[in-house]
Amino acid sequence: MSKHDLAEKFEARIVSAMNNTHRSLRDRMVRGVLFTLSRCFRGVVITRLWLYTERIFRQSLPGCQIISVGNLTVGGTGKTPVVEFLTGRLLEKGRKVAILSRGYRSKDKKSALEKFKAKLTGQKDLPKIVSDGKSVLLDSEFAGDEPYMLAKNLLPAAVLVDKDRVKSCNYAIKNYQTDIIILDDGFQYLKLRPSYNICLVDSTNPFDNHHVLPRGLLREPIKHLRRANLIFLTKANQRRRASLVHLKKFIYKHNPEAKIVECSHKPKHLINIYTGEKKSVDFLKGKKVASLSGIAVPQGFENSIGKLGGDLIYKERFADHHRFHRKEIVNCYDKSVECGADLVLTTEKDAVRIPDVDEKRIDVYYLKIEIGIYHGREYFDEFISKVLIEPKTHKIY
Repeated sequence: MSKHDLAEKFEARIVSAMNNTHRSLRDRMVRGVLFTLSRCFRGVVITRLWLYTERIFRQSLPGCQIISVGNLTVGGTGKTPVVEFLTGRLLEKGRKVAILSRGYRSKDKKSALEKFKAKLTGQKDLPKIVSDGKSVLLDSEFAGDEPYMLAKNLLPAAVLVDKDRVKSCNYAIKNYQTDIIILDDGFQYLKLRPSYNICLVDSTNPFDNHHVLPRGLLREPIKHLRRANLIFLTKANQRRRASLVHLKKFIYKHNPEAKIVECSHKPKHLINIYTGEKKSVDFLKGKKVASLSGIAVPQGFENSIGKLGGDLIYKERFADHHRFHRKEIVNCYDKSVECGADLVLTTEKDAVRIPDVDEKRIDVYYLKIEIGIYHGREYFDEFISKVLIEPKTHKIY
């Protein structure tokens, strides 16, 4: 078993303990330890925010607008389609946009030795350029799943990956004359001062068990919703109206000035991952479907198959961001055929990690998703108008 597989197994065990899946003495002890660590982590997070708020820690202020898009919880809020939706609107309005990501679980093209030599010789370590606004330059392995998806779907936006997003920001302004920076998963990135904060809340599981990591899935306390200028309630179509009203009242308690947009992730069409052939979502009606996913919350994706008229007869789940091996993919395809499936369906995020294989005994499609706004469209349009009024500047500090 590889280190990556062991890490996934350990992660799954911790998550089961967090969710009270097991009630053994060992799991109760694990939850006790996690709670203690959680209180310590909460204190660190609050102190860190205070240090930046009081300007004891310095925030960079590049001479362009910075829109941070993120969430309070770990994974599963549907952030990437919202970033795509927002960026697409700004590109339509003629703005020069760059998306900055840390490139979670992406591989580095430079070895440790090459990095050490570069440091000794004083060479500048440049960010990874996933897209220069003209073409996609890196694959998902070196770019990361989400940055690669965004680069592929959002030309002419530039997409850069680096843990140091101050460096990425300055590079984008200098080399691409960027006037709007989108910080992907940037709600907790405090080294850049955002012009606007957009926070996403998953309507189906807003704040998990209300504990911060590692006892729960919160990255910071719920009260920090007060930093958000605009809040997207994602997957709003999966909750009853009464529960959404209750959730919005809860959010207003922490942020009375919040502008709340209710949205859902709507299926747009199917795309064959090997041939690029597009099919209407009606193609699923009456079909026996096998699902393949490696995402944080696969239930929503799997439930959508039935809603589109498909019959889910087999499902294969892997950990979030799992890098698929050829053997795993062939095994999934074989089992799907044995179960009598007409096709295999996966997510767009997973499709970029599926390797090409010779043994394709079944058609494989991914479900292309787009954002649909149900309530609060006026708040989003107002936000875009406000962003567009700001002057275009290209200063570097």
